[in-house]
Amino acid sequence: MDGGKIRTASGGVNQSGVRNHNERLLLSMLQRRGPMPGIELARLTGLSPQTVSVIFRKLEQDGFLRRGEPMRGKVGKPSIPMELSPDGVLSLGLKIGRRSADLLLLDFTGNVRAQVSTAYSYPLPDEVFSFLETGMATLLSDLDSEARDRVCGIGIAAPFELWKWNDLIGAPSQRFKSWKDLDYAEMVAPFSDLPVFPVNDATAACRAEHLYGRNHGFRDYAYFFIGSFVGGGVVVNDTVFEGNQGNAGALGSLRSTGPLGESQQLIDVASIHLLEERLVQAGIDPRVLWNQPQDWRDLARYVDPWIGETAQELAKASLSVCAVIDFEAVLIDGAFPEPVRTELVERVRRYLVNQDTRGLIPPLIEPGSIGGNARAIGAASSPIFTQFLLNTNAGLAAV
Repeated sequence: MDGGKIRTASGGVNQSGVRNHNERLLLSMLQRRGPMPGIELARLTGLSPQTVSVIFRKLEQDGFLRRGEPMRGKVGKPSIPMELSPDGVLSLGLKIGRRSADLLLLDFTGNVRAQVSTAYSYPLPDEVFSFLETGMATLLSDLDSEARDRVCGIGIAAPFELWKWNDLIGAPSQRFKSWKDLDYAEMVAPFSDLPVFPVNDATAACRAEHLYGRNHGFRDYAYFFIGSFVGGGVVVNDTVFEGNQGNAGALGSLRSTGPLGESQQLIDVASIHLLEERLVQAGIDPRVLWNQPQDWRDLARYVDPWIGETAQELAKASLSVCAVIDFEAVLIDGAFPEPVRTELVERVRRYLVNQDTRGLIPPLIEPGSIGGNARAIGAASSPIFTQFLLNTNAGLAAV
């Protein structure tokens, strides 16, 4: 620290620079597939074994890779697989939520090293970035100088058009609209020189699932994340596609119809804030939904009908997104207990059977695997992905 200011070190990952294409390719293959020997990576990528060996040597010297346990074959010497070094890159991720913010430190293999949280009535910029400053000081104080040198950036996950939330959460209009046109990097600059990577919160959750979730093998899928407000993301060509404005997969804006035939959006009919409203009407403090660890079993009387209504809307939305892109699957996750996710996915599958599927082959409906921390993990993964892994949709987004 220098005068209380959190700075990047003069060396480490930031001085190494952004990796070139072949380095990113090999790092991405190891991230997605796990440890592999050079000869196997050469076969999969089309690079020569000599080229792979040279890149491996450089990445190992730079601290991004380490040697794994020898793999014995039927004949000859055992091969030595290479794997990502967890300490090779570290990253910070901030999730700005409706009632709370989370800040975590993520390593190169997707493990959460440490995490801090704060609660508020509604998010305001000064409070959120003050929390970021103090939270970073807390998380980084436990790192030695070499580990601090490995912190590559700060990802910030926030909802699209956050400044329009005041009507939904009762925030003061003028103070809340200060989010509009806010430059996150300028807010961070007084206390840190780390690069800042803003990302839509649902897109961040989608990236967390894609990078660190259960290996489901889908290259193209839609992803719904149900938090206080529902959102989503899309994966195309085995990479999260953010779009020109960074908000591709804004699935919460899909059209729906209210009980009186009025036009609504998915965010109005498939979000946890609807369940909160039911609890308030029943005289129950809705904060019980967010207690950790989450356990909603005592709320079954209110949760079950919410699951049913949400599942119907997600079934319709799943067909709508597949009418645009032929997704292999639709993944569903959210800020709720795992049994709720399991039941929600099962009901979406059942409701999908009764939908009008003319002209469409219905997608598989599968559960996500990260859960409520997906947005913060995805935020932290953004600096890592942008600087060290291969974006196969980079050219597509620029079209």
